[in-house]
Amino acid sequence: MIKINVINTGKQPLPQYATPQSAGMDLRANIDESVTLQPLERHLFPTGLRISLPEGYEAQVRPRSGLALKHGITVLNSPGTIDADYRGEVGVVLVNVSNEPFTVEPGERIAQMVIARHEQAEFVVVEELDATERGEGGYGHSGTR
Repeated sequence: MIKINVINTGKQPLPQYATPQSAGMDLRANIDESVTLQPLERHLFPTGLRISLPEGYEAQVRPRSGLALKHGITVLNSPGTIDADYRGEVGVVLVNVSNEPFTVEPGERIAQMVIARHEQAEFVVVEELDATERGEGGYGHSGTR
C-alpha cells in the first residue's frame, strides 16, 4: 500500500475504501448547499482535497456505478486524470445524462478515485508496424457474439 500526502480543506472525511478489495475510494461533494443538475447540465464539484502522488502514479476519477445506473449521473471526462505533479484541489465534473433533474447534497459520494501506476512513452517513427492476426480490424470487427 502506498502513502499519499493529503490536505483536506473541506468539511468531508478523507476518501476511504468501502470494502477490503475495493479499487476505488469514494469522493464526496464538498459543498455548502444542494446543487441540482438539470438534464444535460454539467457542474464542477469541489472535494476539498489536495493530494501529492508519488512519481509514476496517477489518480483516476471515475463514475459511481449506482449513480450512473439509477440516476444517469456520470463523470464527464471519465476517467479524469490527476497527475502526480498537480497540487490544486481535486474536482469532479459531473453531468446529468438523464431526462430528470438530480440534486447533489453536501457530503454526497459523487465519484470514486483509483490510484494507478503509469508509464511514460516515447514515440519512435517507423516505416512499417509488425503484423498481427487482427491487423487493421477496428470497431466492432469481432462481432457481438
